[in-house]
Amino acid sequence: MTLEPLLHAPLAVRIHVATVVPAAIIGTWLIFFSRKGAPWHRALGYTYLTLMCFTAISTLWVHQLMPNGPFFGLSPIHLLIPLVLLGAYNAIQGARTHNIARHRYAMLGVYIGGILIAGGFTFVPGRIMHAVVFGH
Repeated sequence: MTLEPLLHAPLAVRIHVATVVPAAIIGTWLIFFSRKGAPWHRALGYTYLTLMCFTAISTLWVHQLMPNGPFFGLSPIHLLIPLVLLGAYNAIQGARTHNIARHRYAMLGVYIGGILIAGGFTFVPGRIMHAVVFGH
């Protein structure tokens, strides 16, 4: 493992990684280990969703997959941006209205789509995170 590829990555990529890594850690803890409804759960939930929103928005400036693509450098993975933002909105609305099913579904959607699926694609050979974790 080496941080060298990340240190030489574009600023947008570094910002993206700086928000998504803590979001992944917090999100995993919230889903699997946190006591639901506890004050720490709420505080970390807001932190997680804030980080995920910054992560999604920062993705608009990441164009490594299709830099000369027909949609201003956006690739199909960028379709997850509105899904993450809508999921964050639904998670907050579900919590505020005590609609636990809506909150749970939205939080799982943000985690599965934004962390697991999108995150999984970052480890494909040729991507920066693949080089960070597995070397060149």
